[in-house]
Amino acid sequence: MMLIPTHHFRDIERKPEYLQPEKCVPPPYPGPVGTMWFIRDGCGIACAIVTWFLVLYAEFVVLFVMLIPSRDYVYSIINGIVFNLLAFLALASHCRAMLTDPGAVPKGNATKEFIESLQLKPGQVVYKCPKCCSIKPDRAHHCSVCKRCIRKMDHHCPWVNNCVGENNQKYFVLFTMYIALISLHALIMVGFHFLHCFEEDWTTYGLNREEMAETGISLHEKMQPLNVSSTECSSFSPPTTVILLILLCFEGLLFLIFTSVMFGTQVHSICTDETGIEQLKKEERRWAKKTKWMNMKAVFGHPFSLGWASPFATPDQGKADPYQYVV
Repeated sequence: MMLIPTHHFRDIERKPEYLQPEKCVPPPYPGPVGTMWFIRDGCGIACAIVTWFLVLYAEFVVLFVMLIPSRDYVYSIINGIVFNLLAFLALASHCRAMLTDPGAVPKGNATKEFIESLQLKPGQVVYKCPKCCSIKPDRAHHCSVCKRCIRKMDHHCPWVNNCVGENNQKYFVLFTMYIALISLHALIMVGFHFLHCFEEDWTTYGLNREEMAETGISLHEKMQPLNVSSTECSSFSPPTTVILLILLCFEGLLFLIFTSVMFGTQVHSICTDETGIEQLKKEERRWAKKTKWMNMKAVFGHPFSLGWASPFATPDQGKADPYQYVV
């Protein structure tokens, strides 16, 4: 089977007969401004629910297993505030990445009337997507899950049930960053908790009868750690606590590695101004090269501010022309 280069399809799209505007149904009447964007994909919805469940599980273990039973109130309050703030920002970033239009091109706009309204100059070329019958701007790609062409599409992520594109890349980057931070924070707290409890409360729980007799500890005293009011390690029994903490360790380590790698690849993609699809297909660069700082500001907004770290601040990306054509 012979592989056909990517640029071959672009050459086909350049031909006037390929557009066939008479075969495109005019796009439906646009919905009201501010309509929520949501992809109805079963796999993506399931992954998004799992993401929230895992964050809430970490929240439960951190609060009810480690922080609330602790008698060190300063330690509990500081770590509780930091962890809850990071978790809130992570879930807020997830919602923004999932519910923000990633840069979808109007579907079915490859009509004769629309093409004539563009008033193209001689030598300008437009691309038509045969799947959604739309005129694609430069650097747009079709997503088979969203069933739309997405401007500067990087990839489709099932964990946010959406494409990562021009309009929501900032929120996806923040999501990966905050998940990595809460994973690291949880792992550090679990480490301190294990060290503290093994040295104090759980040592008594593991003594046998001979050791109890030597130390003068009665069976009733040995069972005291099972009492909620008698231990600062956990509100649960030591075996249950160990299982909950091990599961949290596994979850934290897995997501710390995964989201750190994703965060690094996304930042690299932004700095080089080359999406994941463009890197994978090794597409020819047809756009102006800018500095890394300008590329960062193009995604996170102008100028640099604390809004870069906020999922509630919509980046000001300037008034860029949604349709850019290649001469």
